[in-house]
Amino acid sequence: MVGMANALTLSFSSSSSRNLILWPHHHLSIPNWSWRYKRTPTMAMAMAKVVPAVIVGSGRVGRALQEMGNGQDLVVKRGQSVPLDFEGPIFVCTRNDDLDAVLQATPPSRWNDLVFFQNGMLEPWLNSKGLSDAEQVLAYFAVSKLGETPVDGKTDTNPEGLTAAYGKWAPVVAARLHAAALSCKVLDKEAFQKQMLEKLIWISAFMLVGARHPGATVGVVEKEYRSEVSSLIVELASAAAVEKGLVFDEAMEDRLCAYSRAVAHFPTAIKEFKWRNGWFYSISEKAIAQGKPDPCCLHTAWLKELKIV
Repeated sequence: MVGMANALTLSFSSSSSRNLILWPHHHLSIPNWSWRYKRTPTMAMAMAKVVPAVIVGSGRVGRALQEMGNGQDLVVKRGQSVPLDFEGPIFVCTRNDDLDAVLQATPPSRWNDLVFFQNGMLEPWLNSKGLSDAEQVLAYFAVSKLGETPVDGKTDTNPEGLTAAYGKWAPVVAARLHAAALSCKVLDKEAFQKQMLEKLIWISAFMLVGARHPGATVGVVEKEYRSEVSSLIVELASAAAVEKGLVFDEAMEDRLCAYSRAVAHFPTAIKEFKWRNGWFYSISEKAIAQGKPDPCCLHTAWLKELKIV
């Protein structure tokens, strides 16, 4: 499917045409344009399965989703607006810190079509925007470089795959990924929240332990610093369970370590603190302010050791 992104053009009444992704910086309608694109055998098979989408962001995940499509997706880049009249889901594939700008560029009437692909804890931000029931995807497929084929997030403990989606567009997301031979399960909100928190615990624990050992990849952390990361997983899981009033499925550590083996080459670093480790640190701050013990004392100590807080 490589090259699919360049196959789609809009056909105007005149003889000129323009690449679909080159939109001006204002809200758009799409009147009386006809779609024209080249079909490949792979695309033809996917045509009946894949619903066209607006894709906000053209990084690794956004490009991968576009190449899984049928040539009718609309890519919106930085500074551009989401059109009002393009029906279907809106896949948000930007950095977390760009989410405010994405919301500002999206007509409020389309907010219920937003599907967020970001890592990390989005709930506080979503709630602050009145989007408490927003749709999300936990993308466990890995795209190491722009334009490369995604590698599915299947592990020895979860051979069926870990990628999950929640919301009204979840079946559409799953169909797109399935058409590209990637796994994706559709979950209800409670089950999705548990998996979202597990991934948050994974990225917060493995990145922090890796940061304590410069140069360590995710695989090195799992293999050589297992006791450190295991202690942190237990601590963060306990804090998250109390904060959210839920019970995690057994064997979380095994699942998270299995995923780390599947993406062993990934580098480690503390990124997007507000959206990842910062959520656990906020739990610590709240407890301390109330005169209670820090429920994430190891996490806090290592953040201070690295001068992150």
